[in-house]
Amino acid sequence: MIDYTPIQKSLKQEAKAEDVNNLLLVRSVNQCINDAKRRPIPKMLFSEFWHEEELCILFADTNLGKSILAVQIANSISNGEAIRGFKLEAKKQVVMYFDFEMSDKQFEKCYSINYANHYIFDNNFLRIEINPDCTDFNDFEKALFEAIENNIVLYDAKILIIDNLTYLKTQATETAKEALPLMKRLKELKIKHNLSILALAHTPKRNLIYPITKNDLAGSKHLSNFADSIFAIGESCKDKSLRYLKQLKARATEVVYDSENIIVTEISQPYNFLAFEFVDFSNEREHLKQPTENEQADLDASIILLKASEPHLADREIARQLNTNPVKVGRVLKRNKV
Repeated sequence: MIDYTPIQKSLKQEAKAEDVNNLLLVRSVNQCINDAKRRPIPKMLFSEFWHEEELCILFADTNLGKSILAVQIANSISNGEAIRGFKLEAKKQVVMYFDFEMSDKQFEKCYSINYANHYIFDNNFLRIEINPDCTDFNDFEKALFEAIENNIVLYDAKILIIDNLTYLKTQATETAKEALPLMKRLKELKIKHNLSILALAHTPKRNLIYPITKNDLAGSKHLSNFADSIFAIGESCKDKSLRYLKQLKARATEVVYDSENIIVTEISQPYNFLAFEFVDFSNEREHLKQPTENEQADLDASIILLKASEPHLADREIARQLNTNPVKVGRVLKRNKV
C-alpha cells in the first residue's frame, strides 16, 4: 500500500508557506474547500445576472440602453436600494463608474428635466472619465490600467463598472488577439483586489429574427471564456420602447433568465431619472422579428451560395458570417442536398 502521508504533509507545508513568488498554488482539494468555507458566499448585485467578485459582461447593439441600465445598477448598489423587480443582496458601498462614452453634459441630461431639477445621487457613486489635459504617457493602455488600479486603492472600491470595453484597447475587441490580453488584465485586477466588475460591450449589428447567443458578442469566444457571467439587452419587435434582458452565462447560479424566461423592461423617464422599468417575464420568441418570405428566401440562397463557393466551411462558420444559427444552416443545406 502506498503511504500518502509525506505528500499530505508537503501540501500542508506548502499551504502554510504562502509563497507569493510561486506561480502555482498547490493544495489538496479538501484544503481548497476548507479555505473557501472561510470566505463569504457571493451576494447578488443585480439579481442572478451579476454577483460579487464576478467579472460580468453586459452586451447589446448600439442605442439599446446599456449605459442607462449600467448607471441604474450603479445607483442601486451605491445607495443600497434594489431596482424594482430585481434583487440586491450586497451592502451599500462605493461604486466606481468608468464612463468612456458620455460627456458630463450628456450625462446631466439623462438625470434632470431639461437640465434642471437634477436627480441627487449618493456620494458613494463615483463617475470617472478621461482627463483630456493629461498626455504624459507613452503607452496609453498601460497608463489607463495603472490609473484604474490606483483609484481602486485610493477609494477602497470593490465595485467597478466599465463603459465600455472597447475604450480599454486602442483597437477594437472583435479579434481573439485583442480580446485575450484585455480580459486577462481585467481578470488579474479582479483577483488582486477582490473586485466585482461589470464591463459593457457593443455587438455587431445582429439579425433580430434570431435569439441572442454568446456568439453575438464581439470577440465572443475569448471574451466569454474569461467572463464569470454574461447577459444581454435585446430589442423587442413588439414595441420600440421595450427591451428584454437575457442571461447567457452564470457560475454562481443556474441560468435563470434564458430564452424561455426573459425579463421584459421599458425605458422611461417619468421624472428626472432615465431607467429600465420592470414589465413582466416572457418568452424570447414573442419579441423576435418574423421574417418575410423574401427575407427567408434570400437567406436560404445565401447559405447555399456560400457553401458552394467554400465547401470546407462548417455550418457554424456559415451561420456566423450570415448572422443566423447553425441549425438553420444545416436544415437548408440538407433540404437542398448541398
